[in-house]
Amino acid sequence: MAKGSSSLTEADVAVVFEALVDPIRREVLQLLGDGPRLAGELARASGVSPSVMSRQLRILLQAGLVSAERRDDDARLRAFRLRPEPMTTVREWLDELQVKWTRQLDSFKTHVETEHRS
Repeated sequence: MAKGSSSLTEADVAVVFEALVDPIRREVLQLLGDGPRLAGELARASGVSPSVMSRQLRILLQAGLVSAERRDDDARLRAFRLRPEPMTTVREWLDELQVKWTRQLDSFKTHVETEHRS
């Protein structure tokens, strides 16, 4: 990543993209968009077993896309919630890429127009 644009590196961006490849993990992120949920609630809503959900949540945690907090009423349970920072960083990375593509396309357009006028 360009200096000053974000605290995440190219490798961090790659980890986020890898986490987003799986449709179950994308569904989990959409569900968490409505607010924090327990792993069991996410498993039921996604139609997967608790062990599958546990694996998916571990990947999302490692990618930094979600955080987990122990509940005050039962320390065995963790509430999962979205972390917006990684997605903001990916958006910034994509914006930087779009600027580069736009510059290249503008340059190509200018070249073609110049050649066409000649």
